[in-house]
Amino acid sequence: MSHIRVTGLGKTFPGKPPVTVVKDLDLEVEQGEFLVLLGPSGCGKTTTLRCLAGLESPTEGSITFANRTVFDAARRVDVPPNKRNIGMVFQSYALWPHMTVRRNIGYPLKVRGRKQELSEGWVEKTAALVDCGALLDRYPGQLSGGQQQRVALARGLVARPDLVLFDEPLSNLDARLRDSVRAELHELHRRLRYTAVFVTHDQSEALALGDRLAIMNAGRIEQYDTPQRVFEQPRTEYVAAFIGMANRLPVERGHEGWTCAGAPLVGLPGDGTIDGDRGALRLRSDDLLVLRPNEPAPAGATVLRGSVADAEYGGRHMDVVVVVAGQRLHARVPCGGSDGWARQLVANDAVQVAFMTSDARFYEGSGTAPAVGADPVTPQPVQA
Repeated sequence: MSHIRVTGLGKTFPGKPPVTVVKDLDLEVEQGEFLVLLGPSGCGKTTTLRCLAGLESPTEGSITFANRTVFDAARRVDVPPNKRNIGMVFQSYALWPHMTVRRNIGYPLKVRGRKQELSEGWVEKTAALVDCGALLDRYPGQLSGGQQQRVALARGLVARPDLVLFDEPLSNLDARLRDSVRAELHELHRRLRYTAVFVTHDQSEALALGDRLAIMNAGRIEQYDTPQRVFEQPRTEYVAAFIGMANRLPVERGHEGWTCAGAPLVGLPGDGTIDGDRGALRLRSDDLLVLRPNEPAPAGATVLRGSVADAEYGGRHMDVVVVVAGQRLHARVPCGGSDGWARQLVANDAVQVAFMTSDARFYEGSGTAPAVGADPVTPQPVQA
């Protein structure tokens, strides 16, 4: 296991014009820590991973594993991938089809010339760790997707590397199997405490697996924190949107206080706490209540009037889209009993949407652009 430090990392691909995909990136991964790089396609997370692996040569910056420098642009140090003592688990499994599972798992030891470890049963021991010991004499074509991914994980761990790199390893699995393998991966890391960097665009994977999350945006890190703090206290509006606060409501301050879609906003500080007269609230779908037109709202809630755009059955809940002053809000509403009111919602039904301001995150700004870099203010609820 190893302490990983990345300083001032940058990667620009040549072209007309050149494309910079990683910009002045700093990271520290503690020994035994599971770090997740989270972000949408094109944010630079996979390029960062490939730079750690040595599969891409950064344009600037430095990378150290423990006290060993594996890349330094200023000193022209660039250790090749086979000299970095890393393990990799790919999205596509990347197993050799003509090799048995035993030979696939043992390949990293073979190419490193580690004959003693092969003879000491490291392959068999590692296969047992990931529950594929009974598959050693099969070929990849004889395995299911979940079994292939377990073999790929064993291959990444067998040489006991300083760092294990995961490039969206669960995205090719179906939903049920993905949850199962994710749970196994979490348990395995808890037992072995290997150092890992895991790339994903799936927030549920990130929250479940990461000791810390690095939320990436256009080659930079927007927030670097524990899963709990990222989920509960997203530092920028970009992070809030990506971590599940998909609902955005512009708000503005007038003579009578803060309003949202023309309605008084209950619980937002009136003066002195928030700079400017415009901003935005971010809310999760399960923080919104959908009420009948004349149904009383909970005390202290902000209430907005709108109409249903769509309603989809989701088993124990309805996914309802409500249009409020031109804004499409997504609410997750419990179905209730077999004759529950939410089950009967159809397009154009008039409804109310209510929420507690304490469930929202406020971001300063014009209300039309993310308040990147601004620390959010958590509004305090007041008595209605």
